[in-house]
Amino acid sequence: MAEIVLKRIYEEPSRKDGLRILVDRLWPRGISKKTAKLDYWLKDLAPSHELRTSFGHDKDKFEPFKEKYKEELKTGKQKEALKQLNEIISHAEGRVTLLYAAKDKENNNAQVLKQMIQ
Repeated sequence: MAEIVLKRIYEEPSRKDGLRILVDRLWPRGISKKTAKLDYWLKDLAPSHELRTSFGHDKDKFEPFKEKYKEELKTGKQKEALKQLNEIISHAEGRVTLLYAAKDKENNNAQVLKQMIQ
């Protein structure tokens, strides 16, 4: 199985990143598609607009956000996108880097995704 790592999309791309997958619904400000060097953008993996805005990147709201997000990943477009991500990972060799834009490296949707995958 591929090694799953997390990285802010604002960090410099590296050959060590392996497959680079953006897991945010919104395109990150100030990043061009050329400099992002993405292999995939799975925007349907991201939390719903309602959940994202209610969370507001407030670390005190992370636990409830995490539970609601896990529920979202079990239905609809997010379930299909998670299935697609698992398929990509199952065929990947080496490292898969999940990219996110949030400033908080510990309390974000990519952390939840990594837990769900592993």
